[in-house]
Amino acid sequence: MRNILVVDDDKEIANLISIYLKNEGFQIVCAHDGEEALKVLDSSPDPFDLIVLDVMMPKMDGLEVCRQIRDRASVIPILMLSAKTEDMDKILGLMTGADDYMIKPFNPLELTVRVKTLLRRTFQYNTDTRGSDDTILQIQDVEINRSTHRVTASGNDVQLTGREFDILGLLAQHPGRVFSAEEIFQRVWKEKYYVSNNTVMVHISNLRDKLEKELGYKLIQTVWGVGYKIDA
Repeated sequence: MRNILVVDDDKEIANLISIYLKNEGFQIVCAHDGEEALKVLDSSPDPFDLIVLDVMMPKMDGLEVCRQIRDRASVIPILMLSAKTEDMDKILGLMTGADDYMIKPFNPLELTVRVKTLLRRTFQYNTDTRGSDDTILQIQDVEINRSTHRVTASGNDVQLTGREFDILGLLAQHPGRVFSAEEIFQRVWKEKYYVSNNTVMVHISNLRDKLEKELGYKLIQTVWGVGYKIDA
């Protein structure tokens, strides 16, 4: 049974999310502000498999909670919720390390689907690669272990979010091939791509920064007007 932390200062919304996710068989724990969320994460006897995190909360907002979680080198998938609709707010949320983002008001059924998708994508490597010879991917000075969800660059561990891991794995599996932002989005998010969507760009930027910090060079190349690639 997957363990999910729902964080929202609006108790009605938190309860609504809990009801829908419990109906799908998930175990739910709720927190109602950022500080409480971090305390729950630190004290829970069972690790959480996913966090549904509201942005606007008292004491500590969701963006700061997300930053602190990622600073602890946690790769737990995070689905952020916000009443703000501006593109910059979405980009800011993703840049703090969130894996996905939904605007309030949202359809609880869609949220349930997003949660299932994030969980499936995060944990699929433990099942899809059993007995497979391509569990370990090596591309230049980067090693990707699809079974343990571990990435090393020049021998040093690199902590990636689930989306970043998927993007890196996609590019590494096809060295030299250029993937457009639309194709990356459709393959990783498995959703329809919109022209104004900057999600892929933000994730690529974060991924590059993390890898370049260890490698000292840019692994992911931009082919202007076309997309992104990694050379063998």
